[in-house]
Amino acid sequence: MDNQGKIKIQCGHLHKTFHAKNRKQDEVNEVIRDFNLQVRENEFVVLFGPGQCGKTTILNILAGLEEKNSGTVVVNDIEVTGPRQDRGMVYQTTALFPWLKVIDNVAFGPKMQGMKHSDWKKKAQYYIDLVGLTGFEKTYPVKLSGGMQQRVGIARAYCNDPEVIFMDEPFGHLDAQTRYLMEEEIEKICNGEKRTVVFVTNNIEEAIYLADRIVLLTNTPTHVDKEYVVDIPRPRDYTSPGFLALREEITARIDTTNL
Repeated sequence: MDNQGKIKIQCGHLHKTFHAKNRKQDEVNEVIRDFNLQVRENEFVVLFGPGQCGKTTILNILAGLEEKNSGTVVVNDIEVTGPRQDRGMVYQTTALFPWLKVIDNVAFGPKMQGMKHSDWKKKAQYYIDLVGLTGFEKTYPVKLSGGMQQRVGIARAYCNDPEVIFMDEPFGHLDAQTRYLMEEEIEKICNGEKRTVVFVTNNIEEAIYLADRIVLLTNTPTHVDKEYVVDIPRPRDYTSPGFLALREEITARIDTTNL
């Protein structure tokens, strides 16, 4: 993971509102206000903040899955107006096709792009091996644990060859032990497969363990409160002095600013 590359994501003065109807009148809920973000090539950036603060909305706007009210969003030097192949997405729920086996789920993108059978099969196998699912190629998602299903989702995202991958609390529904193992897995994958990653979480330990940089968000209307460069050597130890000190610093910031 590197934070010295060229700028891959540029987000300026982002603003987003939602309209909610009640019995008396339309209400305008301001979710995001003047949000600014830069992400460099191969950087792993974590958006960290309280629940329901708009992190997923920000991620969806960056990925081109949701429209903004105003502001600019540029990914790979192209203004974001909708989804593109150069951006991958890993969701809170796996969104796998239940009628497809693991290898066909992973290879879905390349197959739809017309890649030859031998090529997509080889490519999918590479990413299946990378996420530790060798031997499960012909298994249907229903037969897999939650952690294994998320591995399939991650392999599928990488198999599409995106330059930027957005991950929306992918381990939020997993038990603590599986979550810890998946965090280790993500770090291993990112070290082997250089990609720009924007990762959403509300778990402070997860943020520190994975991030090159943590972007601390406020409550709604959301904007950036503070950024933290995580210069703790990898692989990281949750009990190391540097890890604990940064956790204490971020926690104190949250407490004193009432985020």
